[in-house]
Amino acid sequence: MRSVFVILLSALLLLANLPILAASLQEVRELAEQGDAESQFELGTRYMSGKGLERDPGEAVKWYRKAAEQGYSKAQTNLAHLYMTGRGVAQDYVEAMEWFRRAAGQGDTKAQMSIGMMYLTGRGVDKDQEQGLRWMRKAADAGSTEAMLGLGEIHLRGRGVDKNAAEGRRWIRKAADAGSSQAMVALGEMYLNGQGVDKDYTQATAWFRRAADKGNAVGQHQLGLRYYWGKGAEKNYAASAKWHRKAAEQGYPPSQFSLGLRYAKGQGVEKSDKDAVRWYRRAADKGYPPAQNNLALMYRKGRGVKQNYAAAAKWYRKAAATGYPPAQYGLGKLYRDGQGVPKDLQEARKWLHKAADSGHRGASKALGKLDQ
Repeated sequence: MRSVFVILLSALLLLANLPILAASLQEVRELAEQGDAESQFELGTRYMSGKGLERDPGEAVKWYRKAAEQGYSKAQTNLAHLYMTGRGVAQDYVEAMEWFRRAAGQGDTKAQMSIGMMYLTGRGVDKDQEQGLRWMRKAADAGSTEAMLGLGEIHLRGRGVDKNAAEGRRWIRKAADAGSSQAMVALGEMYLNGQGVDKDYTQATAWFRRAADKGNAVGQHQLGLRYYWGKGAEKNYAASAKWHRKAAEQGYPPSQFSLGLRYAKGQGVEKSDKDAVRWYRRAADKGYPPAQNNLALMYRKGRGVKQNYAAAAKWYRKAAATGYPPAQYGLGKLYRDGQGVPKDLQEARKWLHKAADSGHRGASKALGKLDQ
């Protein structure tokens, strides 16, 4: 399971509180220029999101600051996040902490959670686990499911406290019971992997289903996998494809790739190489190595697309550069055979060695034949 702590820290570096009001841009700007704090916050949000105007983090900082200086807590929190990430302003953790404190003093749980994270990671302050936990509990007690998840992760992994799986599970369960689909996924992954609980595919599936029913793409993807492998649910390719499609349509690359596989194999859907290529391409365009590799394979074999070795080499190279062994193997073979790239046995050996060193059996065999 990917560390919930890492996920939350990453998420908190994104802007919070980004509702877009229905008022026209002209109305929002006029009110903002007249000093209305809510409108200043809204205008900053539009500049940050690019909603109705060109995205400009610098302008977002300007308008968030105007609202923040009037005591508008959402603007204070967002201004702090921009200082943390250095978007639109020079990165400054100390300044970020100052604005987080102002918002936290008004009860903003995202700011409280962020302060806790900053103490735990030593950003803008000396690292202090006790202070970090205190701020996270403050946010959790006020209903922040993100803080509950963070506390669960801390106790599960023993970050600054004695490792306590039961306490970790309690906090994550509390977040799930409060409606957090992310916590539901976390519980599902705990049961799936036997982390802090006995491994239980049925329980894992139940939690993934709850998350999936709330529209969580990761939950939908995992539920699709449970149906595909028949672990925790009766094997059902059609149900697997259904849930992977839901997540894929939300733009989740692993599900886009999985849906491509279903079309390539005709599992739960009518076999269609063109549809396989379409879904592989969507995930590949987002940098997902398995999809880049499979898209290259389709170009190499001319399945669902006109055969094009140069295109195959392009996609193999993208995936190979990330260290994905099957793509390194594929690229090595293209160099060996001079397909889509000039024939170059030295390059072929380089890429085949990389794949072989990662345990790819096909690459090892290809190297043996190449050296004969």
